[in-house]
Amino acid sequence: MKKKVLSLLLASTVFASLLSGCAEATAPAPAAEAPAEEAPAAEEAPAAEAPAEEAPAAEAPAEGGATYALVTKSAGNPFMERMASGFQEVIEAAGGTVVIQNPEAPTPDAQISVVQSLISQGVSSIAVDGNDANALTAVLTEAKDAGIKILTLDSDVAPDTRTVYCNQAGVSQIGETLMEAVYDLTGGEGDWAILSATSQATNQNAWIDSMKKLMESDSKYAKLNLVEVAYGDDEPQKSTDQTQALLQNYPDLKVICAPTTVGIAAAAKVLQDQKSSVKLTGLGLPSEMAEYIGDDDAHSCPYMYLWNPIDLGRLAGYTSIALVDGSITGAAGESFTAGDLGDYSIEEIDGSTQIILGPPFKFDPSNIEDWKTVY
Repeated sequence: MKKKVLSLLLASTVFASLLSGCAEATAPAPAAEAPAEEAPAAEEAPAAEAPAEEAPAAEAPAEGGATYALVTKSAGNPFMERMASGFQEVIEAAGGTVVIQNPEAPTPDAQISVVQSLISQGVSSIAVDGNDANALTAVLTEAKDAGIKILTLDSDVAPDTRTVYCNQAGVSQIGETLMEAVYDLTGGEGDWAILSATSQATNQNAWIDSMKKLMESDSKYAKLNLVEVAYGDDEPQKSTDQTQALLQNYPDLKVICAPTTVGIAAAAKVLQDQKSSVKLTGLGLPSEMAEYIGDDDAHSCPYMYLWNPIDLGRLAGYTSIALVDGSITGAAGESFTAGDLGDYSIEEIDGSTQIILGPPFKFDPSNIEDWKTVY
C-alpha cells in the first residue's frame, strides 16, 4: 500500500505539471489500488466514414531514440484523454518522441486512416485502443511487416495482428464484479438492462458475454431478467436517447448497468433528472460521476467501478518501450518492470497474450469526494 500511495503522489505531481503546460490536460492521476472504463463527456460522433484527425508529423528523435504512437478510440473522450496523458508522461520521461492520435469518429475506418499515416511516418511502435476486433487486421499487419511494434490497450484487436494486449482488468473479474452489483441493486430479481458502447467494441462485448455466462451458469442469478443490451455508441446524445427508450419500453426496469464511461454519465443524468427509481451501476470516471453517486433516492448511482485510465496509459507506455528496446518480445511468461507501477508478467489468457493492470476499484459515497478531483 505504501508503494501505491507513493505512486499516487508521484503521478499526481507529474500530472499537475502537465496541466499547467497543456490546455487539454486533466486532473492528476493516482497509482491507487488499480481503479476500475470507458468515459463520458461531450464526445461528438461523426458518420462512420468521418475523416481521422490528421497525424502530427513526428519530430525527428535524437540519434538512437524512438518514436512511440498511441491511437485512441476517438477525440473528445475524457477517458481517452487521461489514458493518453499517462502514455505521454512515460515516453517523454524516457526521452522518446510521442505521437498521440485521436480519430474524430469512434470507428475502425477512422483508426485505419490514422495507422496508415503512422506507417508512413516510420514510428517505432503503435499502441491501439481498438474500435473493432477484426477490421484493423490488414492495416496492423502492414504496420508489423514494416517493422513497427504493435500493442493494444483498453480494447483489443485480433491477437495475431499485435504483440501483446495491456488489459485494464481480467474479463472474468469485470464480469463478476458488474454482475454482483446488478444482483445487489435489484435485490436478486427483476428486470435489468445493459447500456453499452458500440456493438463492435471488443472489451464491452467480452464483459457482457462474461456477465451472460455467469447468469446462465449460476442459479444465484436465476430470477434476474436481462431485457435488452442497448448501444449508445459512446456518444452522449445517443446514450441519453437509449436510456430514455429503456425507461419507456420497460416499466418494471430496476437497474441499468453501463460498462462504458460515456454511457454511464449520460444514463446517470437522465435517471436523476427524471427522479427515476431505476438505479445505475457500471464503469465511470469519478470526476464526471460524483454528483450522481449516493445511496439515497436523490442519487441515481449508488456505486460504480473503474480502473485508473492514466495508469493504463502509463502501462502501455512502459510496454511500448520494452518492446522497442527488446526487453520483451511479447511472449507469455516474460516479465518487466513498469516504473513505479511495479513488476508485470505477460500472461496467456484464452489464447491471447495479455498484461493485466489490476482489479476494478469501487467508487461509492465514502470515497467519491476524494477521487473526483483526481481523474
